[in-house]
Amino acid sequence: AVLRVRHCRALVYCRRAPPRCPACGGDLRNAGLAAAPVRLHSPFRHGHGQPRAFLIRPTRGSFLDGYDGHCDLHVGITNSKGVVYNYDQEGVHRAGSGWEQSISIPLVQPDMWELLQHWDNLLEEFSLEEAWLPHRYQEQQHNCFTFALAFVNRVRQGRGRQPLSKAQFTESFLLPHTREASRYLTLHQQLAHRDFYIVPLAEQEQE
Repeated sequence: AVLRVRHCRALVYCRRAPPRCPACGGDLRNAGLAAAPVRLHSPFRHGHGQPRAFLIRPTRGSFLDGYDGHCDLHVGITNSKGVVYNYDQEGVHRAGSGWEQSISIPLVQPDMWELLQHWDNLLEEFSLEEAWLPHRYQEQQHNCFTFALAFVNRVRQGRGRQPLSKAQFTESFLLPHTREASRYLTLHQQLAHRDFYIVPLAEQEQE
């Protein structure tokens, strides 16, 4: 867990709440509710427990175990049972494990009754199309992201909506989640080598 303590014009990030502020030495136990430790929400989810979602994970390893921000990422789409459909040079895989630490973007709202019922069939039929045969794979132009976004646009088309470009999908759906994950990873990496990570607050945030 990553905890955040607000005290003496700074945010103190730590694994365990200290009795005294590492920035000023003040007693935190009697500092009141404003200085109470807050546990930060992790941006990573067990992907197989995220039905009908767009998932992102490192191609190798996991986000919290050695990911440096530069390694390739892999994406997939889950069915209603959390099986991850993903595409690579070997074709389409239906993975029941391996996505235990993922960024998850839900794709279906609870009120989309018809889509909820037909999602699995749509995904399975889509994955069997010739476009996703192994020999069609190209690392830059026809890859896992191509597969996932094409399915998202197939669903949008079925609901009478315009398709999204890669840039539009990235800006609207991916960036808010990946930015949050990046901030959390920065804190995680800082706390791997020290007990505290202190961020001074700007004057307007101190009020």
